[in-house]
Amino acid sequence: MIITTTPSVEGRKITTYQGVVFGESITGINLVKDIAAGFKNILGGRSKGYEEELCKARQEALEEMEQRAQAIHADAVVAIRMDYEVLGSNNGMLMVTCSGTAVQFEEV
Repeated sequence: MIITTTPSVEGRKITTYQGVVFGESITGINLVKDIAAGFKNILGGRSKGYEEELCKARQEALEEMEQRAQAIHADAVVAIRMDYEVLGSNNGMLMVTCSGTAVQFEEV
């Protein structure tokens, strides 16, 4: 399935707009990663633990959105948008959401 941030797909004609589809992922950040990130914040550098969690959450959200598009027989999801938020009383959770328009193409 084609998933793109663009509003169209080059060489393909959209015939049906099936509506907006969403994907969400909420993940907790554990104490060990928080401590490691704190050291990185003081010393400088990248937090590998947080980056891995972010990549995992983003992939889960995209997969969920794709599954929802497949369930309504879409050929693609266009004009996708990703959003990131921290949640919880101590900002210990990461939420990634994505949305886009499910479409069908003209048969080739």
